[in-house]
Amino acid sequence: MRDVFEYALLRVIPRLERGEAINAGVILYCQPRSYLAAHCHLDTERLRALDPDADIDGVRRALHAVELVCRAAEDAGPTRHEDAGRRFRWLTAPRSTIVQPGPIHTGLTDDPDAEARRLLELLVHHPTTQRPAHR
Repeated sequence: MRDVFEYALLRVIPRLERGEAINAGVILYCQPRSYLAAHCHLDTERLRALDPDADIDGVRRALHAVELVCRAAEDAGPTRHEDAGRRFRWLTAPRSTIVQPGPIHTGLTDDPDAEARRLLELLVHHPTTQRPAHR
C-alpha cells in the first residue's frame, strides 16, 4: 500500500545576495507512517565554486542540525518534543540563512526511507556526465 509523503530539498545559498544555490539534502515526511528523516550530502567542491570563502563547517553543522531535529535526538533542543508533522513544518518554513528549505512537493510511496534515498540520489548527488557511445 502506497502512502502520501511530502518532501523539500535543503539548499545551500552561500551568498544570499547572489541567490545561487546547490542542493544538499532532502527532508521527507510521511504522516501515515510516522516517518520524518533528512538525508544530506554536501558537495564541497560545488560549494567552493559558488563561494571560495564559504563556511563549510558551518554548513555541515546546519545540515546535521536538520538531521537531529528529524530524529528528535536529544541534541535537537526543544523541537524534539514536537510531533513529526510540526517538526517538518518548522524545518520547511522559509528562512534567510545559508541553508534553506525549498518548496514542498508530494508523492506516493510504499517505503519512505527508500524514497528519501532515491530523491537524494536524483536531486542532490551530482550526476556523472556520461557521453553517448559513438557509432
